Amino acid sequence: MSASRSGPIPIRLARPTLMPRSRTTERATPQKVEPGGRVWEGGRHAVARARGRRAAGRAGSSGDAPGTARSLHHHASGATQRSAQLSVGTTGPVDPRHRTIHVKPPGTRTARALVAAFLGSPEWSAPALVEQGRLVLDPAPDWLPAVAAAAVAAHREPPRDAPRELAGFLLGVREELLDARPRLDDDGEPLPRPAEPRVRAWLPTATRMGRTRWPVHPLHDLADVAELLGTDLDHLSWYADPQGRQRTEPAGHLQLYRRRWLPRPGRVPRLLEVPTPRLRAVQRVLLDRVLAPIPPHPAAHGFVAGRSALTGARQHLGAEELLTLDLAAFFATVRAGRVWATLRSAGYPEPVASLLTGLCTTSATRDDLATMPPGGSEGARAHVRAALATPHLPQGAPTSPQLANLAAHRLDRRLAGLAAAAGAAYTRYADDLTFSGRRGTAALRHRVAVVVADEGFALQPAKTRVRGRGARQSVTGVVVNERPSLPRAELDALRARLTNAVRRGPSAADLAAVDGDRQALRRELAGRVAWVTQVHPVRGQRLAALLAAVDFAEPDTDL
Repeated sequence: MSASRSGPIPIRLARPTLMPRSRTTERATPQKVEPGGRVWEGGRHAVARARGRRAAGRAGSSGDAPGTARSLHHHASGATQRSAQLSVGTTGPVDPRHRTIHVKPPGTRTARALVAAFLGSPEWSAPALVEQGRLVLDPAPDWLPAVAAAAVAAHREPPRDAPRELAGFLLGVREELLDARPRLDDDGEPLPRPAEPRVRAWLPTATRMGRTRWPVHPLHDLADVAELLGTDLDHLSWYADPQGRQRTEPAGHLQLYRRRWLPRPGRVPRLLEVPTPRLRAVQRVLLDRVLAPIPPHPAAHGFVAGRSALTGARQHLGAEELLTLDLAAFFATVRAGRVWATLRSAGYPEPVASLLTGLCTTSATRDDLATMPPGGSEGARAHVRAALATPHLPQGAPTSPQLANLAAHRLDRRLAGLAAAAGAAYTRYADDLTFSGRRGTAALRHRVAVVVADEGFALQPAKTRVRGRGARQSVTGVVVNERPSLPRAELDALRARLTNAVRRGPSAADLAAVDGDRQALRRELAGRVAWVTQVHPVRGQRLAALLAAVDFAEPDTDL
């Protein structure tokens, strides 16, 4: 896809070969092919292995929560995430210091044409695919029957949700067939490589939803996405910014996000990235129709309906030992490749997953990174800058909390299993990890660090805490030594703020914190009172009465 500074532009799908290898992408190619194109025994074994991997990826696991597929985010880490960046990352102008040269393998154009022809076949059989191939290639290559037979053997049904994956598979089959041919003639002279067939026609690629376990809104192709969001593909392409041109765009009306740094004394500052109203409306629809039906892991308590910081804290009441850890730059560390893999695991076709990924991720601009306020160690600052410079979940978008939970599903599953094996409990609230159990639970922190790093996240070592029963044990601000409670100092400070506001009106310090917006201050205080009410209902009612007595009206400046 391409973009310009003048406005929306049409969508262009990414090249088929630039996609992550997942499940059937590993080359299940025939080792020998008869002249008639029949796959020999070695090829059948390779195809069977590919088919088995695909089936295993779709199967559930008895260790998972009911209704949760084991394949959810199973491929959302490691090499798969890195390769997935190719299908959704920037392909336009890049900083010369970070230039990546993409070399298109020979035969890519041929493979793309065959994919469109194969997926448009009325019958999924080798003879039918050969006939389809002859419609688009001139002349029809002699390896076409073997490639068609391998495609049918590896896929019981047309993989209409994975055209790029199929293109990579066909390209691999063809290359192995060509590599198996004699390289020298009878006189010992090198034989020329067969010429690429000419693509005589391009057929439309028909994509369809893959299998899914959740009631997500079906989106078979890009036209379905445009219909769901009530806009055209040109605007969606502009919002998705596949070329990454927003990163070099100066601040102004062409920027899709409004960014500002939130300084934190002694810590790395946080970048708030708030989408423009139109993009936010698009993301809210995606949250409700696409993301909300997919359940996070049971250990996740942040941004989940029916769960909260209080429900998570209750899992750790009365523990002999409490271990708390913090993930660094949680949202920014969830890269576009992980989001793409999450959407693919929900059954969305590759082109749809790529477009949705672009709509839900962004990269910080160079100007924003250059104006990063002071705070934190140099290593921690470099980690945050590197995460923000690549397509990531923006902190401030309505889709980011749910996507972050889904992207961390595999992390939660592994950490929950680690805790269960040690007889401990585990919960996660956004970036806060908590383990509790008998004495010795703290020894888990080294193994937790290994799992966190393996899943592509990072810990903040300075925020790791171990507390025994004799100390105040706090989980996401809730004291859990005996029963859930809030620190007395926090309650007293809030009561004092409200009492002073009743007597003298909102303080200058409180108003300065919200840029003088009295209604924003009222909402902030109401949120704090509601939080107290969850934990201490009686005290919360008293504080609510004080809040109701505060006059938040604008002062009369005409007098």
